[in-house]
Parts: sequence; C-alpha cells; structure tokens
Amino acid sequence: MTQLDRRTLLRAGLVAGAGVAGGAVLGAPGALAAPAWRPAGRPLLTHGVQSGDVTADSALVWTRADRPGRMLVELSRRPDLRGARVVRGPVLDPSGDFTGRVRLRGLPAGERLYYRVRVESLDRPGLCSDPLAGSFATAPGQHQRRDVRFVWTGDIVGQGWGISPDFDGLAIFRSMRERRPDFFLCSGDTVYADGPLTETVTLPDGRIWRNLVTPEKSKVAETLAEYRGQFAYNLLDEHLRAFAAEVPQVNQWDDHEVLNNWYPGEILVDDRYAEKRVDVLAARARQAFHEWLPVAAGGPLYRKLSYGPLLDVFVLDMRTYKDPNDGNTYADPGRGLLGREQREWLVRELTRSTATWKVIANDLPIGLVVPDGPGAQEGVAQGDPGAPAGREREFAEVLRAVHRAGVTGLVFLTADVHYTAAHHYDPARAAFGEFTPFWEFVSGPAHAGAFGPNALDGTFGPQAVFVHAPPRANTSPAEGFQHFGEVEIDGETAALTVNLRDRTGTALWTTTLPAPTR
Repeated sequence: MTQLDRRTLLRAGLVAGAGVAGGAVLGAPGALAAPAWRPAGRPLLTHGVQSGDVTADSALVWTRADRPGRMLVELSRRPDLRGARVVRGPVLDPSGDFTGRVRLRGLPAGERLYYRVRVESLDRPGLCSDPLAGSFATAPGQHQRRDVRFVWTGDIVGQGWGISPDFDGLAIFRSMRERRPDFFLCSGDTVYADGPLTETVTLPDGRIWRNLVTPEKSKVAETLAEYRGQFAYNLLDEHLRAFAAEVPQVNQWDDHEVLNNWYPGEILVDDRYAEKRVDVLAARARQAFHEWLPVAAGGPLYRKLSYGPLLDVFVLDMRTYKDPNDGNTYADPGRGLLGREQREWLVRELTRSTATWKVIANDLPIGLVVPDGPGAQEGVAQGDPGAPAGREREFAEVLRAVHRAGVTGLVFLTADVHYTAAHHYDPARAAFGEFTPFWEFVSGPAHAGAFGPNALDGTFGPQAVFVHAPPRANTSPAEGFQHFGEVEIDGETAALTVNLRDRTGTALWTTTLPAPTR
C-alpha cells in the first residue's frame, strides 16, 4: 500500500530515462492522457489513496488510476473488510487527470472505518486493479464528548528542497502519522508550483542534496498539466502516501499553489512565465487542487467542520478574494483579504457555534509582518502598531463582533512563515482593544526552506511567547527547523493542549489552555 517499486512506476507511466534515484528525471502524469496509448493488463492505482473533509457521518475518499475506469470503494468497520458495503464511484477519465473521489455517507460517528479502493476497466468489465487500503476516523457526533487530537503544518516541498531519498524523503509525515491524529490540517502551500527543482544542491557543510525531479517540477507551472504535476510529485514520497492513507485531511490553499504572493487580477512581470495573467494561472491551479486533493468540488473553499461538542474548525480562504498587495494602510471598507461574504459568514458561524473551542485556520498570520518587496505587504499586518488600517480592519471587525456576542474559545492556527511560534494577543497591550484575548500558533515548514522570525505588529497586542527559527534564510530540511503542531482536547476537562514539534516529533514547547468559561 505504501511502496511504489520501479516496475510499478513503469506500469503507471511515471518513469522515463534514468530511473528512480537521486537526480533522476521522472515522467509526466498527464502523459497518460495521450489517446494513442492504451495500457495493457490490469488497471493500476498510481498515487495511493486519501481521505478528507470527514464529518460525523460522511467522508471523501480519493484515488487516481492509470487509465479510464470506474472507481469502486469497499467500506467496513472491520480491518479485514468482512461484510463491507461497496460504493460505486465516478468514472476516472482524462478530463480529471484520471483522479476521482467518492463521498461516503451514512457513516457512524466517532469510529475508525476501513476502506479499500479499486478501479474497474471500462474496456473489460470485471477486470479490476489490485486494491489499495486505507482508513479514517469519523468526527464525533454532537453528543459524543471524547478526546480529539489533530496535527497541522504547511509549506510542502518549497525553495528547491524536493524529495531526497538520501535524507529520508518527507519524513515529517511519518512523525505526524505516529501521533495517530484524528485529522490533518494543511495550512496552505500544499505544493510549490513556482519552485523549480534542480537535481543537486550543495549544502553549507559541503554535502550534496539530491532531488528526485520530474518535468513538471523542473520549471514554474503554467499549464494545467504542470499544475497537476506538482501534486503528483509530492505523492511519490512513501511517507506522505502512508500518512494520507490513514489520516483524513483538511486542506486550504495559500499562494504557492499558484505562485508567490499572488492576488486576483495581478499581471506578472516575471520572465519565467509566458502566461502573465495570474487569474488564468489561478484557475488552472485551482482545478488541479480540486482534482488531486480530497476536497469537494464546487462552492467556496472556506468552510466549517465540526468535531463533536468540543471543536469546530473554520477554514479560511485568504487568497481568492484578496486585494492587491500595496502599503496596506488604506481605509476603504470594500477591500481586504476575506471579502464581505466570507467575513459575514465567519462572524455568523462563530456566533452560532456551541463548540467549546473554535479553531480558525488562517493561512496568513494576523500579527506577523510579511512583506512583498519594498513598500508592499502580503499579509494582514504592515508593521504600524497603531489603530487598524488596511486588511487589519477586517480582522478588527470580526474580533469586535464576536467579542460583543460573547464568543469564547478562539484559537488561530497558521503556517506560511516557515518557522514555529506561539503568539498571545491581549487587548491590554493593543492599539485596538475591543476583543477577547486569544492565541495564534504558527507551525511549518513541512518540507521547505526555513526562515524567520518575522517582526510582530502591535495593533492587536501580540506577544511572542515561543519562537523556534533557523539561523539563516532558506535553511534546508537536512538541518532541522521543520515543524508541525499538535492539538489535543481532553474529552473530560475540555482543556486544549498545543505541542509545537520538530521533524522527528519531539516537542519543542507545550502549553495547556483551560476550557473557557462563558
């Protein structure tokens, strides 16, 4: 289930030339769509299985085949799948890059379920691929008060650091899998479509980092096939495939799914791109995102997922509605990162939520200054510790509204800046004081260059309680400074514990927040 040997890769059409080794060049997933090529033998599932956006009674299950075929899913409470029910999924065809997903419904709440996926040949009915197995835990129901554990991070395969067998690939996913979380929150930068890989990189100590390289990862992505290839590349890693087969995902996107610091309407001046219209690139990237991740197609990317009486997760989309990057000091209420509809949705759903903890997944930090070149800002803050201006006005509006409504238990989780930190926000330290104190926890990167720390903006009174950042920019994964965060909610006391962990799973810093009182 978790290993792709050379023969399997050849059957899938994924290897060309020198083979799978350090610096090898691998073939394109999109090549399988060529109408003249008709694979022989059994169909093959090429990139494992994944699950995502799991609720108390439903889940998405994903896979990809090497040819057109019907997706079939068996589901059971038993690991041996005895008595499993079979769900007929969609036909996998070239229009979706042979990917597909099934929404499983009517599931029991708060249980681990087991599944097996096959694809049936359209040319030879009854001829099926070998199965791939996976499992996921459904969310607890609203009356099931039990422990909840999940992990989060972001920033996967960036800054030229690809999959290197010499350095154990994307081993952070093995460490996260060993924590046995109920789900994984990926806080954006699920891929780096603007980060080409070279075959080798010389490290500061003279060692050589050898990347696996595919054609799609050897240049910036522009075509739909190239954006698809970003996601296909990450799934070449055995640690990620094993993790995805056992841990359901909650994915949000940030900038590198398209290109660095992008915003709608942007026109590029980057000579690497023949297509200069970012809106065109973003549409292709969004299609690949929906095809290659277990995310429901259609509707907005912002959404709420409930995990019993103790936890609601609010997944933000801080990219689709983003205004242009400028000095970020404007007073125009029509501008911002979230847009009016998402902002109103967030306030409404936070106010309605009865969960003890309301975790807000914000792929851009609130109080950290994230510049976009001289005089422009990428994020919420701009370095002026005074009254809210620019995009800060949106978050002031949200924080004020939920404070007035008596909402408690807000925790923000983010990534983006490539180090890990714990920030406490308090109106007693802030220029804007109409909000309830809250924490924002930062974690990442998962497998990318490490940076930081960034400067804090004092508008909302943040204090850096803990920071773990590298000694220099773009520190490689070989030198550490790769991070993920873990949240544990105690089913009896409702206390929330945060562990900020390194690549090996070692806890660097821990805090426990008591259940809020209304």
